[in-house]
Amino acid sequence: MRFFRTLALAASTALALGSGAVAQDTQSALSQDSVIEQIKRAGVLKVGMSTFVPWAMRNTDGELIGFEIDVATKLAEDMGVEVEFVPTAWDGIIPALIAGKFDVIIGGMSITPQRNLTVNFTQPYARSSLGVMAHIGESEDIAWPEGYNSTDVTFACRRGGSPCEYLKETFPKATLRQFDDQNQVIQEVLNGNANAMVSSQPLPSFIIYDNPEVVFAPTDELIEASSEGFAVRKGDPDALNFFNNWILVRTQDGWLKERHDYWFGGRPWADQVPE
Repeated sequence: MRFFRTLALAASTALALGSGAVAQDTQSALSQDSVIEQIKRAGVLKVGMSTFVPWAMRNTDGELIGFEIDVATKLAEDMGVEVEFVPTAWDGIIPALIAGKFDVIIGGMSITPQRNLTVNFTQPYARSSLGVMAHIGESEDIAWPEGYNSTDVTFACRRGGSPCEYLKETFPKATLRQFDDQNQVIQEVLNGNANAMVSSQPLPSFIIYDNPEVVFAPTDELIEASSEGFAVRKGDPDALNFFNNWILVRTQDGWLKERHDYWFGGRPWADQVPE
């Protein structure tokens, strides 16, 4: 009987050791497949983004500047690699991430349950809300919000963005024109072809400040307050862990706040971008 007990103990020990080895091999394989390891091997962090003031935009020399550009550049610097920006149409940016066109989305993407079904999000590194900009000649007599839910009203928004979904749900009777480029959205309202646009702040406020004789804010309320996170492909806990901890460190040392205040607290950078 003692022999069988000894044999069983030896078998269970071997099984435990074998399981531990398998687990270690599995963990090693997962680590090697992580996008973090791929970035380290390639020496380049590829970032999916889309131009959107003041998150990311072109300066007078055609170079990318903005809050997201600072964030991604600092992230790459802390990783000891180069950064490569991959400008992508907003409505196709998540499919492009999944297809491996780049490593991560750092583009002011709001964390939503619908998007989270397809990608994983880091903890927030920024927070924002939507704002409204309306054409004075076309909209000054329309009451917000009830008057805008009418077949006589036209909204403009950037295709694939959260504002489009908000407008569809809140103003189902209104006409919605969607554009791939945010500048087209802005011009649609400035030209009076649309009554209003809804977009992440502070862009509506900036445009109103520059064009007070053409556009105004029909409301000052905070609309759809949101949190922004990096988006990564599912099934990569190492990448999620690294990016989360980077955000934590740069939040604690005040770097993220300082950069956010610079880009969103005013416009000291205005002379760097085309008028």
